Amino acid sequence: MNKAELDRMIRVDQAGEYGATRIYAGQLAVMGDRHPLSAEIAAMAAQEDGHHKKFNALMARRGVRPTALHPFWSVAGYALGAGTALLGPEAAMACTAAVETEIDKHYSDQLDALAETDADPELAGMIEEFREDEREHRDAALAAGAEKAPAYPLLSSAIRLGCKVAIKISERI
Repeated sequence: MNKAELDRMIRVDQAGEYGATRIYAGQLAVMGDRHPLSAEIAAMAAQEDGHHKKFNALMARRGVRPTALHPFWSVAGYALGAGTALLGPEAAMACTAAVETEIDKHYSDQLDALAETDADPELAGMIEEFREDEREHRDAALAAGAEKAPAYPLLSSAIRLGCKVAIKISERI
């Protein structure tokens, strides 16, 4: 695996972790701090912020440029979080479940690619650690009623498709 491929991995992962912080910020802006799910969402947001900071540090150390779409992902993530929260707590959890399902797949694919060449143990370790957190977020969202959201299959599919597109775009731009 060459430097350009590793840089793409780091760039897209940093953008994704940033997007996750913005999704949770949007959800919390709508739900406030008194909703029964607010503490759990805030805890997930704190983990995502930690992931984001670790990717920022890795990017700085390795000279990896961030995606040029950072401002767009800020607005899009916040709007997705706020929009789903406006539909209700189950829809907010459906958003989390969908995003984290796609990120689990994305991180698993990256780990498979890294394992083929044993190219970057540091990056692989970060991704593996963060993937476990994302799986916990997905499972918590499902336990909190994500599948009870209005039009859950459609909502989940649309959000997962959006994640796939965001991943592909952020790898390149």
